[in-house]
Amino acid sequence: MFLSLSNMMFMSTLSLGVVMAISAPSWFMAWVGLELNLMSFIPIILTMNNRYSSEAALKYFLIQALGSSFIIFSSSLMLMSSDVSFFMILSALLLKLGAAPFHFWFPQIMEGLSWPRLIILMTIQKIAPLSLILLLMPYQQTYTVIIVSAVLSAVIGSIMGINQTSLRKIMAFSSINHMAWMLAAAIMSENMMFMYFLFYCCISSSVALIFHNHQAFYISNLIDKKESSSSSNFPMFMALFSLGGLPPFTGFIPKWFIIQELNNFNMFMLFIVLLSCTLITLYFYLRIAIPFLTFSAPSFKSSLTYDLNNTNLLSSPLIIFMNMFGLMIPTLFMII
Repeated sequence: MFLSLSNMMFMSTLSLGVVMAISAPSWFMAWVGLELNLMSFIPIILTMNNRYSSEAALKYFLIQALGSSFIIFSSSLMLMSSDVSFFMILSALLLKLGAAPFHFWFPQIMEGLSWPRLIILMTIQKIAPLSLILLLMPYQQTYTVIIVSAVLSAVIGSIMGINQTSLRKIMAFSSINHMAWMLAAAIMSENMMFMYFLFYCCISSSVALIFHNHQAFYISNLIDKKESSSSSNFPMFMALFSLGGLPPFTGFIPKWFIIQELNNFNMFMLFIVLLSCTLITLYFYLRIAIPFLTFSAPSFKSSLTYDLNNTNLLSSPLIIFMNMFGLMIPTLFMII
């Protein structure tokens, strides 16, 4: 069981590591927080009923240890060359995030995780590196690297996810694509970045929870189970369309705000790249949803009703609310 006593203990130390890294007065204390976070997440990854968890844990440890060694090594270069040291620290943080061009490890590790642990990797594990990147934003060389990483993350996250049949890899490349929007938001405003990150956490977690309830890891698993679990099809539509940023769902709201800020900052090329790549990612979300809209159309009416005896569907109303919240915003503006 995921919420065992040991996992609860490791989750508390994992959260403590995130808090230490965010509130650290020095890079050394930030490194200590990152290491505590790393060593707490490794036991959470390991599970008895998943034969790929040990491989994922080893890969994750090696990659994160490499990023931590870059941070320690760059601190020794600060007295000689601040430009090189800041570039190395930023590269290490992008490596820990799984942002392009340091994304190579992220889909492989996501493939070896169960859905609850995958949610932690997509959400909580990104808080500390993103917060530390914000500390480097005042430097000009940081600005250039972030722009390049945002463009590469948008392009790679969209193109590499097109031919994937594994739902976990689709979520991995989707996360890389969303990372581009977060980095673009970090250039403009700290509040803008955390606003997007909060929306991203809610929506991506809702999608992963739906896949977990289906016990689906490939698109074919969803198609095989569409009749037996048709009552959760409607939340799946909402969550996938919202994750793709399709208006007027919730996922469109943070993208809308960032698009307006990019226009205000005259960053039109970055805006065009992000928007074009988002349209590509919307394709493989539709590829998951369209079989349910076509082959199981007669059961769509029953998807609006819920079996209260099915414990897997107790979260469905909450998932629908989170992903339909975007419909309420234009209504409120019209009323005001």
